[in-house]
Amino acid sequence: MDAAPQDPAPQDPAPQDPAPQDPAEGAPTVALTVTSAEGMRDLGRRLAKMLRAGDLVMLSGELGAGKTTLTRGLGEGLGVRGAVTSPTFVIARVHPSLGDGPPLVHVDAYRLGGGLDEMEDLDLDVSLPASVIVVEWGEGKVEELTEDRLHLRIERTTGATGSGGNGGGASTGDTGDTGDTGDDVRRVTLTGLGARWSTADLNALAA
Repeated sequence: MDAAPQDPAPQDPAPQDPAPQDPAEGAPTVALTVTSAEGMRDLGRRLAKMLRAGDLVMLSGELGAGKTTLTRGLGEGLGVRGAVTSPTFVIARVHPSLGDGPPLVHVDAYRLGGGLDEMEDLDLDVSLPASVIVVEWGEGKVEELTEDRLHLRIERTTGATGSGGNGGGASTGDTGDTGDTGDDVRRVTLTGLGARWSTADLNALAA
């Protein structure tokens, strides 16, 4: 009599690739509420005290969210030359330090559709070690510059308006036009990526 067929020996499951991880997962994060243009500039001035040469700061948010207003405060806090304005038509501006601090390189990548290769003429990789570089609309375009970067996302808080603190009725829009009475509250989320920001106390900005 033929032997009964045997079930094949169980096999170990095939190895699987690890699930992709969000690079921001576990990164230091803090969310702040800003009620006016002056409050946004003040946040920039306070953040400037945490920055040093070699830092890359990425700003995201819709048009008029307050990205340039915050950068204006950064420039004031870093003590650089020249008024910080939207660099849309020149892509990038360099603001030299008036003291012994790093210069501020302010970049607007809004009109750049591709990645870092489209920004080669700006020589950001050369400038970064000696500068603080702030890039508006930089997501998907400048991450290759460094693993260490600070990402700020600025969002309007729907239906909320400012209450006159930190600059009263000034607009938080990117134009800095204080004649605009639209005083929308902003939520600013800061996320530090890489070893540079792994031990940073971003909560100090909420003080």
